[in-house]
Amino acid sequence: MRSEKEMLNVILEVAERDERIRAVTLEGSRTNPNVPKDMFQDYDIAFHVTDMESYINEPGWIDVFGERIILQTPEAMSMFPPELGGWFSYLMLFTDGNRIDLTLIPLDEKDDYREENKPMTVLLDKDNVLFDVPPPTDEGYWVKRPSAAFYADCCNEFWWVSTYVAKGLWRKEILYAQEHLNKVARPMLLKMLEWQVGIQTDFSVSIGKCGKYLEKYLAEDRWKALLSTYASGSYDEVWRALHAAGNLFRTTALEVARALNFEYPIEDDRRVAAYLRHVQGLSPDATEIY
Repeated sequence: MRSEKEMLNVILEVAERDERIRAVTLEGSRTNPNVPKDMFQDYDIAFHVTDMESYINEPGWIDVFGERIILQTPEAMSMFPPELGGWFSYLMLFTDGNRIDLTLIPLDEKDDYREENKPMTVLLDKDNVLFDVPPPTDEGYWVKRPSAAFYADCCNEFWWVSTYVAKGLWRKEILYAQEHLNKVARPMLLKMLEWQVGIQTDFSVSIGKCGKYLEKYLAEDRWKALLSTYASGSYDEVWRALHAAGNLFRTTALEVARALNFEYPIEDDRRVAAYLRHVQGLSPDATEIY
């Protein structure tokens, strides 16, 4: 596996030889001293170029970086709508295990790039066009203190969507139930846990993409409680996970409310929790809920 020094040398050699590439920046976890270093970290690279089309029209130009296991070019895919505007990216996993996520950015969009406020380091700047890029910091990803309205919306969304999970379970539509538990209710639970971490750390840390650093900040029993909200593929398991999620949400939300002087919607909680238990106990051939 090529070392970080070897990878950066390859990247910079390509850029230095190519007059169309005027600047190179490194982004992502490799610029963040708070992120644990390991062999799976990507090289998030941006080439700031004068002629985008010449690269796009010659797909093989990226072969210089090494032999690949697989390549993805999201902006050229039919399944996913482009998200980068006029930018173009090459996501490359190499046979030595390294990965480069390379984005081409038109040089005249350098100001838009700087304003994204993501951690970045300038590796090469042939024309001194990126001189005012600030030092890398992950402050933009720190947990944000919620407003009372945002907190209330989070509580409302969690309990509201819990009823969809129950409906799906009674109907024997387990995929529907799992979808609402994992993709709608769960983000509200994770958001509440995130705020709890923010309170504990004076809102000065990032919990990472998908909450990947949450375990570092949660007490062991709270972490185990979170893991218990993930269900396997049976109806009984999803019911169990739903109730576990509700219990953890309630406990955490009450703590957040006390710390931030918010009001927890205890009556919504009480009524919905009772509704969930009632639906769970309904006969499979019931024709009325109440």
